[in-house]
Amino acid sequence: MSESETTISSYTEREKSAKERPAERVEETESVRTCPECGGSVVADEEHGETVCTDCGLVVEEDAIDRGPEWRSFSRDGESKSRVGAPTTKMMHDKGLSTNIGWQNKDAYGKTLSAERRQQMQRLRTWHERFRTRDSKERNLKQALGEIDRMASALGLPENVRETASVIYRRALSEDLLPGRSIEGVASAALYAAARQANTPRSLDELTAVSRVDRMELTRTYRYIVRELKLEVAPADPAQYVGRFASDLDLSDEGEWRARELLKTAQETGVTSGKSPVGLAAAAVYAAALLTNEALTQSQVSDVAGVSEVTIRNRYKELLDAAEFADGEPLGGRANA
Repeated sequence: MSESETTISSYTEREKSAKERPAERVEETESVRTCPECGGSVVADEEHGETVCTDCGLVVEEDAIDRGPEWRSFSRDGESKSRVGAPTTKMMHDKGLSTNIGWQNKDAYGKTLSAERRQQMQRLRTWHERFRTRDSKERNLKQALGEIDRMASALGLPENVRETASVIYRRALSEDLLPGRSIEGVASAALYAAARQANTPRSLDELTAVSRVDRMELTRTYRYIVRELKLEVAPADPAQYVGRFASDLDLSDEGEWRARELLKTAQETGVTSGKSPVGLAAAAVYAAALLTNEALTQSQVSDVAGVSEVTIRNRYKELLDAAEFADGEPLGGRANA
């Protein structure tokens, strides 16, 4: 037999055996459905991982593969049965992938450690912290992210803003934008930009109150970061401040709605151009309180918004004039008093 004929015959045999395999599998499956001893029906015992005959009790198969999830939950508080750890986050310098040594001086059974063991654990914590920040860049990042988290907590900003601010700071660090600028200044600027991007803005005065840098350094660093990183930050909308001011001042739903309507009318007539969005929002809240006959003073609005009473007096009159011009009729009541 020639070499070519041998190759053809071996290929034919392989093809024939491949076609016969499905039939063999079907036969094996059918044989499992019936007991080989008595011909009775068999059932799967999932608890023990066995296939047992219902008539004679013969164990046909054992050690079956459990294709279900691997987790088991023994908690009573209904926690999710997750097999994974915490998700990675940009809010930690190591993205949350490292381990942590607990600060409690207790063992796994809740017993207090001895003095010698406590000293050993404290030394382990010290070395652990040293190894977590291997170089100056990681130390810089750790300090900055802690600063962002502190300021965001003080301002009541949500987690998505903190995450965005951490990403902005990481970009600034990777592109070498920090030389000549303080860590606190760049962290504050990143948080201010992130809050603007997430439509939950905070005023410069509010951020300066919780930051460790002054307003001038914050504004200068913010402009530099936005320009160098080419961040897309839309101009602040005064209406974005109304909800927070109204909540702090216990303004009614009708009053909040009137404040938004006043701002919307003022934007359509061009009154808001070139004016501070915080001052406009504070003036709209005060004007809406007048229109809805709610007891609210300029001093109260000034304390919440962080703007002067003079600004509120000037702006609320402009808002009412714009609304009166758009409607074609005087607003009447306390607003014109």
